[in-house]
Amino acid sequence: MATVELRFSAQPEHVRTARLVAAAVARRAGVEEAVLDEVRLAVGEACSRAVGLHRTNGLTAPVRVVLTEEEKVFSIAVSDEVPGPAGGPDAAVPGIDAVLDPDAEGEDEMGLAVISGLVDDVDVISGEAGGTIRMSWPVSGTSELA
Repeated sequence: MATVELRFSAQPEHVRTARLVAAAVARRAGVEEAVLDEVRLAVGEACSRAVGLHRTNGLTAPVRVVLTEEEKVFSIAVSDEVPGPAGGPDAAVPGIDAVLDPDAEGEDEMGLAVISGLVDDVDVISGEAGGTIRMSWPVSGTSELA
């Protein structure tokens, strides 16, 4: 299992870098070329959401992006440090209504709706330590990361 971790200050201009890194690592992990734009867009939405949450809540902690290649799947987890309620997955996650109801309105909801439209396998988790959007895609063939 190969893992790349990226941390960046909650500034909008760093979201582009996160998208580029995600696409490059996904390509090397074996994600199909046709899916790379979806990876780039989904990571951009998740990182933009995390940056917005950090800035809105006055947090100076970095946004964390973990890119993991496993045998048959490539996953990306974008984490913020905005405390949410405990209670496990989907417990009052800001914007979770968009994943459950694509007609939900609001900026946060729109970002999650876009992500859920781009990624078949997405989990949104919130807890006392912050929130995480975990996305995964199948990989094909051999990897260049190993």
